Amino acid sequence: MKSKLHFLPEARTVEAETGTTILDAALEADIDIYHDCGGNGACSTCHIQVLEGMETLNDKTEDELDLLGDLENCNESSRLACQCQVNGDLIIEIPVSR
Repeated sequence: MKSKLHFLPEARTVEAETGTTILDAALEADIDIYHDCGGNGACSTCHIQVLEGMETLNDKTEDELDLLGDLENCNESSRLACQCQVNGDLIIEIPVSR
């Protein structure tokens, strides 16, 4: 099953298979999400905001929560793109400042 992922501020929508990470879907569509550790969940550089569809994502792991806790601009909609498995339509904001 495919889901629609709408990325802001690019205003681009792509389709992704269930189970694909947001990071992999973005990179496949040439949408740049910085990911210093290569998408291995070892840093927090792929931080995104999930504006709609958070309930369709897998739960945050303890490791992800620890990494997000180190960010200044972290809030309830914060996730790491490499840790989110797609399972429904999403609206995602990629923070501009890094």
